[in-house]
Amino acid sequence: MDAFEAIRTLLAVRSYQDRAVPDTVVRRIVEAGRLTGSGMNRQPWHFIVVRDPATLRRLGALASSGPYIAQAPLAIVVATDKTRFAVSDASRAIQSMLLTAWADGVGSNWVGFGGLDGVKDLLDVPAALDVLAILPFGFPAGAVGRGTKRRKPLSEVAHLERYGRPFD
Repeated sequence: MDAFEAIRTLLAVRSYQDRAVPDTVVRRIVEAGRLTGSGMNRQPWHFIVVRDPATLRRLGALASSGPYIAQAPLAIVVATDKTRFAVSDASRAIQSMLLTAWADGVGSNWVGFGGLDGVKDLLDVPAALDVLAILPFGFPAGAVGRGTKRRKPLSEVAHLERYGRPFD
């Protein structure tokens, strides 16, 4: 799938098959995050790959917005340095990982945005880092309507040369 098609069709997946994500796909997902650009090439991220079912259940319990992590066969916890552009850079890496997974038929969703301090203790994340997100991954449990999105029309969000001038 090309990049635009992955962006056009990417949807949040919160229910997963009881089927492992192949090692080659996991490596591609993590590599996509690692290869993402960052301000001044600081790469202020750390990716913790979690496959252990007991740890996945604990992550699901710790993330109030993502109890479904407990049913995923895989999660990647994204921790960041406490630097100026870390959240922005790590967010770019997260999007790269989500799109790479989607292109390989694997669904995911961003869980959390801060408030994940309990995850630090569970995964031995150093105090010098923040936990930004938990990304559960797995093959979607049900049919996913690829590309069925409710988005504002382009005319409401895109402007030409100056705000308020129609783009299209």
